[in-house]
Amino acid sequence: MKRALELIITVLGIVFFTACTENAARIVLPDVSESAVNFIVANDLGRNGYYEQKPIAKLMGYTAEHIDIAMVAAAGDVHHFDGVESVADPLWMTNYELIYDHPELMIEWNAICGNHEYRGNTQAVLDYSRVSRRWNAPARYYTRVLQSDDGVACRLLFVDTSPLIDKYRNDSITYPDAHKQDAIAQLHWIDSVLTQSSEKWKIVIGHHPAYADTKKEDTERADIQKRLSPILEKHKVNIYFCGHIHNFQHIRPASSSVNYVVNSAASLSRPVKETEGTLFCSGDPGFTLCSIDASAIHFFFINHKGETVYSYTIPQ
Repeated sequence: MKRALELIITVLGIVFFTACTENAARIVLPDVSESAVNFIVANDLGRNGYYEQKPIAKLMGYTAEHIDIAMVAAAGDVHHFDGVESVADPLWMTNYELIYDHPELMIEWNAICGNHEYRGNTQAVLDYSRVSRRWNAPARYYTRVLQSDDGVACRLLFVDTSPLIDKYRNDSITYPDAHKQDAIAQLHWIDSVLTQSSEKWKIVIGHHPAYADTKKEDTERADIQKRLSPILEKHKVNIYFCGHIHNFQHIRPASSSVNYVVNSAASLSRPVKETEGTLFCSGDPGFTLCSIDASAIHFFFINHKGETVYSYTIPQ
């Protein structure tokens, strides 16, 4: 009996290994420059491993194994549905640590809060930086610079969008921290950092979109368009990455110089259709790979099957 059980386990292991190997063999990753600086954008993750979260986490690890990834930009809603209660909340394990366990994902995760984090203890999202070596949320909004091997620098701003939206500020029961944040001070800071920035490329990462096809309230996008978009346009930001909508969208409004890029959910996605200014959209779940070199910014939408469903290049 014991011998038979060992044989069954061995056979199942071989089948599992073969399936994983065959799946990996079918994945064709984007061809990016060896001197480029690369990072992954992932958001709307936290589903305790359900839906497509685990397969997408594996794909993120596979990508990092074959492409030199500098960091992961965690653009909010790492924890559904009510955020976390503390740095010891079990959701840190079931939503994050035990899901993104690939060795190549033990890199810096630059995180911001989404609307679901604002349902819980937002300070715990920042404080987890002192618990995990890879989790980096030094403030509700902050900036950092990535530099490629050929010396080209990109300025990234991680911004806190929930306090910029009246819907959240006016609901202190559901989102107790939103109205406590100084939205005007943050907008002044964003404008100041971009004014002083001398880097060739400028990317802003927030949770909420300015433009998108969605059934969510129009007021969310209207508030971002009114408060954040003028600063992005003024400084000719190359890309505004966001999430929240749970699908892929690339939108360039008429007369705009900014690429508004909605990154899909890394777990549960939603259908999408074209809207004004749509260059591409897809209801697939997945993540975005961004690659920056001397000549251009390239970004790639990668779905849950490992397929690059869209790519775009922003030349210098």
